[in-house]
Amino acid sequence: MPPRQPRRTPGQGGRPNRPAQRRRPRDPVRRTAFDVLQAVDERDAYANLLLPSLLRERGLTGRDAALATELTYGTLRGRGTYDAVLDVCSDRPVAKVDRPLLNVLRLGVHQLLRTRIPAHAAVGTTVDLARSVAGPGQAKFANAVLRKVSARDLDTWLGIVAPEDETGRLAVMHSHPRWIVNALRDAAGPAEVEALLAADNERPRVTLVARPGRAVVAELGGEPAAYSPYAAYLPEGDPGSIPAVAEGRAAVQDEASQLVALALARVAIEGPDRRWLDLCAGPGGKAGLLSGLAGERGAHLLACDVQPHRARLVAKSVDAAGEVAVVDGTRPAWRPGSFDRALVDAPCTGLGALRRRPEARWRRSPEAVAELGPLQRRLLASALESVRPGGVVAYVTCSPHLAETRVVVDDVLRGRDDVERLDAPAHLKEVSGLGDGPYAQFWPHRHGTDAMFLALLRRRP
Repeated sequence: MPPRQPRRTPGQGGRPNRPAQRRRPRDPVRRTAFDVLQAVDERDAYANLLLPSLLRERGLTGRDAALATELTYGTLRGRGTYDAVLDVCSDRPVAKVDRPLLNVLRLGVHQLLRTRIPAHAAVGTTVDLARSVAGPGQAKFANAVLRKVSARDLDTWLGIVAPEDETGRLAVMHSHPRWIVNALRDAAGPAEVEALLAADNERPRVTLVARPGRAVVAELGGEPAAYSPYAAYLPEGDPGSIPAVAEGRAAVQDEASQLVALALARVAIEGPDRRWLDLCAGPGGKAGLLSGLAGERGAHLLACDVQPHRARLVAKSVDAAGEVAVVDGTRPAWRPGSFDRALVDAPCTGLGALRRRPEARWRRSPEAVAELGPLQRRLLASALESVRPGGVVAYVTCSPHLAETRVVVDDVLRGRDDVERLDAPAHLKEVSGLGDGPYAQFWPHRHGTDAMFLALLRRRP
């Protein structure tokens, strides 16, 4: 028997000990998309925040980053449609499939039905991903299901899985929960709801804002925007690579978000116009624009948020004309009538931003609308008390849901004769299709913006 070899230690000819390194996935693009889908499911992560950080962490750039982005957002947008197809192709209901495996399957269905990736590559890469996250047995199941999916194109599948009732058909065709289909039909009308649902599934363009007094549109590159004089559309590239954005003098901001702030600033008021208020300012997009507008007029903006971490984000957006405070807007720390203008960008379901945050359609429920209603009413009532007679309040939500928009305003103003509704569309004359007034409603399918709602209210002198 040969003698036993002594155990080698580092420095004695053996392989040196090295720090453990995280193994790079075989397919980092699809693994990144899967990890975002899982995080959205497991811990309510926001895809628009998590994905960029993972792309940087894993060194994905160029075409790889573009593909990971398409797979992530495309799968989130199409989830309702894909689950209906999987229900037909699987021998177990979608609700019974383990979540990691289900997200892998959704990712595979998106590649098969809505990308130009060849079917054999879509199936093969998805099966490999299933094997790595769920094991060999589940990989065989994924292979069998995806081969069934690949036998038909999207239009054929929709003809098979879409229900006969109109709400169900729209829900499956355009991948929205039924309750959202009904809510958007109530808000937009039966004639436009399908166009609205389709627009929710289109990739939104990146819109930038040049903050007044700190940047000009010419610095942003791209194409000057259709409506906002401070906006530009960025056709491609990383906004953070633009110096004005990197320096905080400009930012990414939807055009409707800019315009509702501009509308508040455009309302003519008599008397002093020195003190402006943003009652729920986080994360700071509208406050950044308002502080620039206020500074140009010699006014001062107080931007508040109840959450300290959101207030810190606001502080990065405002300029010298802005001050940031951690304040509960429903219990203000100032005397009534202290301000000349006030913005209430109320917490809402976010149904107006489903293009940019597609996971919100699966995260929200009808109960969320009812839960947010009392807070929205308290904030609007507080803002009205915060402005002086003759002062103006803008009530804004990134949701077209009637229960979050005109119903809130009507409830707060019921029985009050000291507040008048102003004609909001008249203060945004460069934009058509905002409605007949007094409220203004932006739409993705009409304006290419988020579905932002605006009410302008004046305290009677």
